[in-house]
Amino acid sequence: MPDEVLAANYSPEIPAGYEDPAQERRYRKERLAAALRLFALFGFDEGVAGHISARDPEYPNLFWVNPFLIPFSQVKVSDLSLVDEHGNVLKGTYPISRPAFVIHACIHRHRPDVVGAAHAHSIYGKALSATDQFIEPLTQDAAVFYQDQASFDNYSGVLEDLDEGNRLAAALGDKKAIILRNHGHLTVGKSVDSAAYWYITMERSAQTQLAAKAGGRTREISPEYAKLTYDQTGMDEAGWMQFQPLYEHIVRLQPDLLD
Repeated sequence: MPDEVLAANYSPEIPAGYEDPAQERRYRKERLAAALRLFALFGFDEGVAGHISARDPEYPNLFWVNPFLIPFSQVKVSDLSLVDEHGNVLKGTYPISRPAFVIHACIHRHRPDVVGAAHAHSIYGKALSATDQFIEPLTQDAAVFYQDQASFDNYSGVLEDLDEGNRLAAALGDKKAIILRNHGHLTVGKSVDSAAYWYITMERSAQTQLAAKAGGRTREISPEYAKLTYDQTGMDEAGWMQFQPLYEHIVRLQPDLLD
């Protein structure tokens, strides 16, 4: 049988998660630390900006997030902070940033289906956010966001107010991605894996879109086939799957992240 037919019919089983909360917690924290290292590897970090969170499997009103002032490139599993809905750090040596608390607390409160959420200040997401554009179905990869993205308009400064965080979460609605105008973008998923992958591919889709429009007139995939491609590749399980090679790469490259 040709390799391409085998690939088309290959459907790996997506893990349902661990029954033991401690094992599931460790899994999510490992993926969170790995995602932060990948963001650094891809150049998504900028100063103290950016954060990725993982809902705790045993206490769903709590979430794990990267601590303030530690570079993405140095975060380990043991560095992660456990935070409650009031912004109190329950576990961890370091504090977290106010925007990290506001954004992730509000998203996890409004979206009980969300396990992971990712936001950083990467170049092309910022560039796209400074326009009125959304991610357009110009390529197969970009179609994962077809009719599955929102925008949070009217920039009003650094997100430090809970009312503003709640408005952001309301604007996100049931979508997996949101463009924060004049700020950047944010993605969510039913796993840390998918949330991180959606962020990475949204950044690259923004880069591709801006480059294509600079090169001349663009051609969108037709709505019929954009929807078909979304149905084939835009589900959360696909985001989880796409993250796995990245996870294996960064763990082999930087195994200390698991400490």
